[in-house]
Amino acid sequence: MQEDLFGNPTSKLPDGFRYEADIIPQGLQDRLLEAIPQLSLRPFDFHGFEGKRRVISFGWKYDFSTESLRKIDPIPAMLLPVRQLAADFAGLPAQGLEQALVTEYDVGAPIGWHKDKGVFGKVVGISLRSACTFRLRRRAGGKWERASMVLEPGSAYLLSGSSRTEWEHSIPPVSRLRYSITFRQLLLKDGRR
Repeated sequence: MQEDLFGNPTSKLPDGFRYEADIIPQGLQDRLLEAIPQLSLRPFDFHGFEGKRRVISFGWKYDFSTESLRKIDPIPAMLLPVRQLAADFAGLPAQGLEQALVTEYDVGAPIGWHKDKGVFGKVVGISLRSACTFRLRRRAGGKWERASMVLEPGSAYLLSGSSRTEWEHSIPPVSRLRYSITFRQLLLKDGRR
């Protein structure tokens, strides 16, 4: 059983959720942390509201105003080694992770409760620079079933199955600068892959 920030056991993690610490070698983490701040990160835009985090997408971009995907610049070479590690972790070919989202969380930046859009299948997240608490919840009758864990720098998590489709996730405001790289599998128009 995982523990929270205070060493207390958390509730059982959802089916389809996997976590692995130290999946990204330190040398690769260092290269990514040098390169990511050079990217053209922009404030996250959700229907005209700017989030506290900055992002850039590659491969495909989800447009919240039109609720559609559009093809954009390909995933850059600097992200290909980490995409391969993410794909191996998820049991997918690297080309199966067609979308990448790089996110910068400055001090105090959160991400609210959400599920990734239905156009995406499996989701692999990579945590860099500092740890954060990753929270999960789903409605169970009139209450929320909850779980949480700490994502350490260099770690990866996988959302698949019910953890992807039934559970929401969020990150409370971070206390230190943090980066993440999220790789997503695209679904076919009928929702299958």
